[in-house]
Amino acid sequence: MAKNSFSKNPLALLGLLGFLGIIGLFTGNAGFYGFFGFFSFFFALLGRSDELLQLNAAKAGLNAFVVSMIGVIAAIVLITLTNSLEIIAATLAFTLVTTVFTFVISFYVYEKRGV
Repeated sequence: MAKNSFSKNPLALLGLLGFLGIIGLFTGNAGFYGFFGFFSFFFALLGRSDELLQLNAAKAGLNAFVVSMIGVIAAIVLITLTNSLEIIAATLAFTLVTTVFTFVISFYVYEKRGV
């Protein structure tokens, strides 16, 4: 039985997060438009997929996980120290953006290094 494209390259599954951007079209909340950027992960289906790619994605995912845990801890501390919803929302948004950038930059560095 032939494997489908997503099982060959599971990194492309991140492209499904792009559909969350449609929520912004219906609600008028511009904060959801950033999710459209996840559609770019569908291009992973066009490229090669091998063990090194999956290993690099796992290493980059670990880096992003560590950054997200630090960000969530900081957000929890801010929640306990302040009652401002703007600060809490900004901290959680910053954590999400930093996590995604950490994954993308780490993955790029690991792929260029080839290790």
